This record gives sequence, C-alpha cells and structure tokens, in this order.
Amino acid sequence: MPIDPSKALGASLGTLETRWDADEIILYHLGLGAGVPQTDPNELEYCYEKNLKVLPSYGVIPAFPALGGLAKVPGMDFNFMMLLHGEQDLEIKKPIPTAATVTTTGKVVGLYDKGKACLAVLETETKEAGGDLLFVNRFSLFLRGEGGFGGESGPKAGNQPPEREPDHVVESPTLPQQALLYRLSGDKNPLHADPEFAKMGGFDTPIMHGLASFGMACKAAVDAVCAGDTTKVARYQARFAGVCFPGETLVTSLWQEGDTVFLATNAKERGAPVISNAALTLR
Repeated sequence: MPIDPSKALGASLGTLETRWDADEIILYHLGLGAGVPQTDPNELEYCYEKNLKVLPSYGVIPAFPALGGLAKVPGMDFNFMMLLHGEQDLEIKKPIPTAATVTTTGKVVGLYDKGKACLAVLETETKEAGGDLLFVNRFSLFLRGEGGFGGESGPKAGNQPPEREPDHVVESPTLPQQALLYRLSGDKNPLHADPEFAKMGGFDTPIMHGLASFGMACKAAVDAVCAGDTTKVARYQARFAGVCFPGETLVTSLWQEGDTVFLATNAKERGAPVISNAALTLR
C-alpha cells in the first residue's frame, strides 16, 4: 500500500539546523515585493538593516527544508510530482529575530483519505539555540492519486470571512521576475523558474510560489491592519486556492472581527482566487 497510516502516522521527519541573518530577512522581503516605494519608512523597515523587522510569514522558511524528510518516512511511498501544497498553519510563539540559529524537528500528524487523494499534515517545531520555541508550522499536502486507504476525510475548511464589505482592500503588484527572486529563499522547485517544467505541470509559464502569495497576503494585512507592526501576529492560517502568475496583481480583502483578521486574495487580472479560508490571529 503506497500510503500506510499504521507506519507513517507519528513518524519523524528528522532534525534540521538552520540559521539566518539580516541579509536572508531582507532577501525574503524583497521576494515578496517589499521596498516600494523605496523611500517609504515602513517599506525600508523590511529592506534596510536600520530598524529591520521580520514578517511573521518568514516562519515558514526555516521549517520548509524539513519537508524533505518525508521521502524517508515509512508508509509514504508516492510520486512527489503529484504533491500540491494545500494549506499552511503557522503559529508564532515570540517575535522572529533578525538573526538566529534554530533547530527544527517534524513529524507526520495527520493522514486523511480524500478518495482520489491523500491529505498529509506535517507538523514542525522550530526552537532557538537556547531551547525556546519560536514557531510551529503545519503543512497540509495534497497527494494526488494516493487516496483509497480508508479512514477519515479530514476537517472541513474554516475561516470564512463575514458577509459584508471588507474593511481594507490592498493591491500588491508582482514583478515578472519575482518567482526567480523568491526562490533564493530556499524553494528551488523548477515549476517556478523553468518554462518546460511548468508546461509538464500543466501551466503555460512558471507560476509564483504558493508561500510567496502567502507572504504577500500577510504583508498586506500587517501593513493595513497592524500599521506595520509585525509582532502583533500570533497565528496565520491559509488555504492555497489557486495560482498566481508573475506580473499579476494580488488583491487582498481584509475583514477585522476582534482579534481575528479574515483575508481573501485574488489575482486581479483573472479574478481568480489565490488565497482563501485565511485568518490572522492578533496578540
């Protein structure tokens, strides 16, 4: 059986040590389109060492390489070409520093039978050198063609925005070469750079990284709702509803209800959803 929950559930993804400094933080922010206009004080805090701050969505970057451990998990025999990133859930336990050395551990915490696919949930914990928990990630991966092993179908999508006009609407243009820049933060999947590989995946051109759209929507919310205070975000959940092509404009609608900010992001040119069922929990 390609997917065997009796072997895979609870299995470790291994341990990974990573480090970053101000250069990695700035590169990540530039990969999200930060720094426009280049003299704006808030934008400079994303792109210049003086008063540098860190978007909470950066928490996915140090944890992302841990997903490579999935290839060694018993009971998880599948074609990685059939993997889609379905959802992301990030909990930020304390403000992310501009430089750190961290250790990430991970495990398989959920396997759900979607009929024609498997939904695998991987949880990682990232701790600072002193042992303090910095953030927790839950990656929900959609493994096409790997269903039928039995079991629960998984929880239903939540974080539905209220049925009213949004409190804020933010437009975030992407650059034609933005995926080539964002990939330098660690995700070197050729789907985002190689035209021939993209065509094999069913796309006319390379697409933006889902986690780049995730970060851009986060920045839109932090700037519009939190006045640029990146430390106010305690949790960020999102579903990847569709793709963004480099050069398109992302339009993020925001609804604030108490300490929760619901958001939805569409590609302006096509009116197509990119991020849905998303919410930030504020401190």
